[in-house]
Order: sequence, then structure tokens, then C-alpha cells
Amino acid sequence: MKEDVSIIKVEKLVKRFGDFNAVDGISFDVKHGQLFAFLGPNGAGKTTTIKMLTTLLEQTSGKIIINGSDPQANKDKVRESFGIVFQDPSLDDDLTAFENLEFHGVLYGVEKKVLYKRIESLLKLVDLWQRKDDFVKTFSGGMKRRLEIARGLIHHPKILFLDEPTLGLDPQTRNHLWNYVKALNKKEGMTVFFTTHYMEEAARMADNIAIIDHGKIITQGTASEITKKSRTKTLEEAFLKLTGHALRDESASAADAFRTHARAWGRR
Repeated sequence: MKEDVSIIKVEKLVKRFGDFNAVDGISFDVKHGQLFAFLGPNGAGKTTTIKMLTTLLEQTSGKIIINGSDPQANKDKVRESFGIVFQDPSLDDDLTAFENLEFHGVLYGVEKKVLYKRIESLLKLVDLWQRKDDFVKTFSGGMKRRLEIARGLIHHPKILFLDEPTLGLDPQTRNHLWNYVKALNKKEGMTVFFTTHYMEEAARMADNIAIIDHGKIITQGTASEITKKSRTKTLEEAFLKLTGHALRDESASAADAFRTHARAWGRR
């Protein structure tokens, strides 16, 4: 049974790059044990928000509490609380599956006698135990994604951040991956914070959803609440109605603003 307490609290969060507000005063809570979907078009502010939540970027203003701690005041304690699967691949292709998990476990200070049992358990969970001694460069995209999830769980985090975890995967692999995540959520009571561009995934998996666009949260609620408020039949229809049908350039907005700001800072 999920506890009715917030494990992630965000209040009036702002991230400014020069004169550009990549994240513009957003507030939301994620309850302990929830599967929380954070949705938005390219450049809406999703990845910038995740970077602030996971100590990779400092906010301009506003408040963040992760598992009772401030990510900027107590980075190490917050980092112990979460695992993360990045949008871009981050495994070492020249190590085996086992070695990738072993290296990550050592970085997190997992005791050796515990670590090897945990590696075996996680590799079995994601159906990769038989491939434990194979180099990651021989793995398919789906296998790498499953291994990244196993790696993110090596220190038994309370929160798992998934940034586009199923991007580019076939439907069968996507389905299996979400089955693993759902099972972990139920078994461990682990909170899952994820982004996706597959609206049916969010509608099917998320207990709660927030949609962000142009740095502002434009709606929050369950999938059914959002479709009801927007007078649409599906979450995808609601998403398009709320964010528009125009194509978005992922290279624009926050990324460009960050680069411009960095160049200006370097000239000082």
C-alpha cells in the first residue's frame, strides 16, 4: 500500500539561462511509491528539471526536497536516494554486463558480500544473467536499456528516474521493460519518475501526470482527470490540445540558451 507522503517536493522552481527561463516557477509533489509521468514537448523543460532534481544542475530559485533533503545542500545524501537511467546510453561497452554493475556498485559503496548477490539478483530480474560475461558492445538496444535499469537499482534507491527509457525500442521490449519497472514498484515500494513521448505508456503506467510546456506546468492529475478537464478522449489528444500541433526543435530553447549563457560567462 502506497504511503500518502511526498518523497519529491518542488515549489516555485526556476532555472534561468541568461534572460531565458527554461523552468519557470513550477510546483508539484510526487508521493512515495508513485509512478509519476513528467510529460512535455521537446525543449519544454523536462530534462532541465530532472537535472535539478538529481543534483546535476543548480536552480536559480525555488525549493526542491528529495527524500527529505535539499539536493544542493546535501548532494551525497540525495544521490544515495535515487537511481537514474539517462536518455542517452551511458554504459561502458568494453566491460561485461557483470563488470558494469560491479563498477557502479563500488562507486556507491555497496559492500562486496552484498554486491555480488545483488548483481546476480538484478541480472536475473532483467533476464540478462546468462549474458553476464558478455561485453556490452554485443548487446542490442533493448538489452542495454534493461542493463541500465539494473545498474540504476544496484544501491536499492528509493526513487528511480527514467528519462525516455523506451526511446527507440520495439513494442515487445518496451512492454517487457515496463513489466520490470512495475514489478519493482510493487515489490520494493520504489517511486518511479519518468519522461516519455509515448502517451499510451504514460496513460497505462502513471499514477499521476504533470505536463510541462515552455517551462510551466500546464496541467496535473491522473490520465482520466486530464482527459476530462481537456474534454478529450485520450491522453495523446489532451497533450496535443494543451501543447499544440506545431513541431518542436529539440536543439532550440533551453539547450541553445544554456550554450549562449555559457559563452557569455566565458567572456567575462
